[in-house]
Amino acid sequence: MSNFLVIVCMPISGSVEASMNAKNANGVAFSDGRFVPVGEAKISVLDWGFSRSDVTYDVVHVRDGSFFRMDDHLARFERSMLGVRLTAPHSMAEIASIAERCVALSGLRDAYVAMICTRGSPRVFGSRRPQDCDNKLIVYAIPWIDVIPPDVQARGAHLHIASVPRIPPASINPAVKNYHWGDLTRGLFEAHDAGADTAVLLDRDGYVTEGPGFNVFIVRQGEVLTPDRGALEGITRRSVLELCEMLAIPARIAPLRKQDLLSADEMFCTTTAGGVMPVSRIDDHIMSGGKPGKLSSQLKSFYWEQHRAGWHQTPVNYSA
Repeated sequence: MSNFLVIVCMPISGSVEASMNAKNANGVAFSDGRFVPVGEAKISVLDWGFSRSDVTYDVVHVRDGSFFRMDDHLARFERSMLGVRLTAPHSMAEIASIAERCVALSGLRDAYVAMICTRGSPRVFGSRRPQDCDNKLIVYAIPWIDVIPPDVQARGAHLHIASVPRIPPASINPAVKNYHWGDLTRGLFEAHDAGADTAVLLDRDGYVTEGPGFNVFIVRQGEVLTPDRGALEGITRRSVLELCEMLAIPARIAPLRKQDLLSADEMFCTTTAGGVMPVSRIDDHIMSGGKPGKLSSQLKSFYWEQHRAGWHQTPVNYSA
């Protein structure tokens, strides 16, 4: 398989940039050495990233013109690639520069920036050997995304505990970001059929793992708890644990079961694409009078206050 670079950003210069100005609202891509509108970025149907979900990725956000915890996201992306034996055709420093260039060219001040490495397509047609593939890098910047819409966050999300179990870690390592979303998608259908906003999944032993694109926290007797298994080691999750320490709020990673969710005083979710997102209901268990809890709201506000104060921020050079 041959190397392939895709980066969602904006045009570079001259007539190319001028021709893309009308299309840049949705972001742009760098594909095969050139910048194109994001809708024109392509990947082969023969790429194993598409046909086998043989791919890993990471997502970092830009808020008010600055990356948040960029070094942490790059480090996790590198670990994920090592974990599934993928090698990007660019160094991590180059990927960082590419991501910044994407944002700068797009002009986006609030953005969702993804870095993706796929297996690629076999150089030898029909080969079943991963070694016959040259891995590809895809990086893109598009307008800000909220996993849970702001209006839903304002009233507190309603969650459903899915009946489908999370894919076992022995099969798919949850610490490596992946697109194996069959279980998560089934959980979402269940949640929507039940009138909920989104879902949270348990593992086969009944322990709480995560939701579709977010980590889960509960508050119990003033202590903040998050699951110890079956979940991505989220950067926002880490941030919340650090914020709790800053605020002298007891917090820890611990095993949680279904009943812990159904007896929680408060609950919230965390993700790069949304930050701290309060929950007011899970199945029939209503918390805080059906609105965001006091501690959840405090952490949400403090999270964004720290952003504005420059915490873990890397400003984007828009003039480069």
